[in-house]
Amino acid sequence: MLSGNQIRVGMIIEYQGKPYYVMEAIHRTPGNKRALMQTKLRDLLTGDQAEVRFSSSDKVERISLPERKMQFLYQDTEGFHFMDIENYEQIIMPVDQVGDAVHFILPEAVIGVTFYEGKSIGINLPNTMALKVKETEPELKGATATSRYKPAILETGLQVKVPPFISEGDTVRIETSSHDYITRVT
Repeated sequence: MLSGNQIRVGMIIEYQGKPYYVMEAIHRTPGNKRALMQTKLRDLLTGDQAEVRFSSSDKVERISLPERKMQFLYQDTEGFHFMDIENYEQIIMPVDQVGDAVHFILPEAVIGVTFYEGKSIGINLPNTMALKVKETEPELKGATATSRYKPAILETGLQVKVPPFISEGDTVRIETSSHDYITRVT
């Protein structure tokens, strides 16, 4: 059990019987009153966000959620179909549950799927991924790495800004949390 002032960004805590991801945690001491932890939480089951204040006397449980390596099979009207690579069990995740990770799921990719009480609740992506540029403006002659960027559409349909020397067919490394271009992959 954690006291309210031990809550940190990135933790998964159980609050009101549900798992929440701590998106923001700010320690506040208002005047001569008792200190509190102002947090912004995201419900991992519904995706809803809430702002909650915890005093140092409040107790919350830090939980760790199991993750299984699963292979993406296909997408249809029901959602995304995944198969456990160890026991071949298949699950379907609705599009809203996959969320922003939809831009990084490639055919037959093996990714981590997080479970809570036996039910899949989300996808864990690596910090960066290499994706192929499907469409972009032509390469500019003499262009170097400058602060000017141009739009590019990647193989998953994600649109990002890339430097002017990137052309169609190039593979680029993208940060999965911010969708920012990092480097060209050779």
